[in-house]
Amino acid sequence: MSTSVPGDYVIRSIRADEWPAVKELRLRALRDPLAHLAYLETYDDAVVRPDSYWQERAKGGAEGGDGRARQFVAEGPGGLWLGTLTVLVEEAGTTDWAGFPVERSQGHVVGVFVRPEWRGSGLTKALFAAGLEWAWESGLERVRLIVHPDNGRAQGAYRKAGFVPSGRTVPLAGGGPGDHELEFVLER
Repeated sequence: MSTSVPGDYVIRSIRADEWPAVKELRLRALRDPLAHLAYLETYDDAVVRPDSYWQERAKGGAEGGDGRARQFVAEGPGGLWLGTLTVLVEEAGTTDWAGFPVERSQGHVVGVFVRPEWRGSGLTKALFAAGLEWAWESGLERVRLIVHPDNGRAQGAYRKAGFVPSGRTVPLAGGGPGDHELEFVLER
């Protein structure tokens, strides 16, 4: 899937052989000043992962993969990846990563990142459009994501994409005060 959009970039699914670029962009995202609020992984943990980890990650999110995930990128001039978004499939009758029952087939948006110089350009909206198109074409009934209560920048972007708070609070590892995130959803 490749979608041309206004601007100097193309939104498309990744290929399995692009794992070095998947790794580079993820490590860049984990160095963002708000990474501690945005991701459930640290740069120090990710940077030491073996190449086999990144190869499997890219294979799982690539077009032609098993259909349980799809990673989209915005590719700019010279092939530079400007941003990314991944949709994971959560099947009805299973339990999600936080231990909650999944009541209906849904997508879970993770790993949203746009290089700072491209924020506010419409690129995030284009990434969400591609991810949502894939989710709906895959027969998913809704799409959700979680966001830290202190990450106002991300909440604003998600609201612009049509997501609204569900009222569900998702506890994070550690369980101390403030160790939770908010679920946002978009119904089909």
